[in-house]
Amino acid sequence: MPNDKYVILCVDDDPDVLFSLKIVLESDGYAVVTAADGKAGVQAFRESRPDLVLLDLMMEEIDAGTWALKEMQAIDRKVPVYLLSSTGDYLQGATDTTELGLAGVFQKPVDPKILLGLLRAKLKRPGPVS
Repeated sequence: MPNDKYVILCVDDDPDVLFSLKIVLESDGYAVVTAADGKAGVQAFRESRPDLVLLDLMMEEIDAGTWALKEMQAIDRKVPVYLLSSTGDYLQGATDTTELGLAGVFQKPVDPKILLGLLRAKLKRPGPVS
């Protein structure tokens, strides 16, 4: 963790999604690394050694997300990877995300409260002091 911050890697081909995730996560004290495609995501995974990954499986390049997921798991299976999905609950019902090695699914647009709550629980980080 650089500067005692957890590192979150966000991989998505939509720059607006990356921008909004970066704002939400950095405002809550996380270090954020972004990548706009699967290949850049795998490279960023190698270089940044993130504590958690948010990954869009359905990027413009065919199978880029699935390929990136497999490559990341080959490097380090212990890092939880969460799917970013724009297909809604249909994907969860039609796909066994745990079989793919995913820790869970976030529906786009991602609800910041749900995301930050999960990160605090998963990364054992306390919430903000009131």
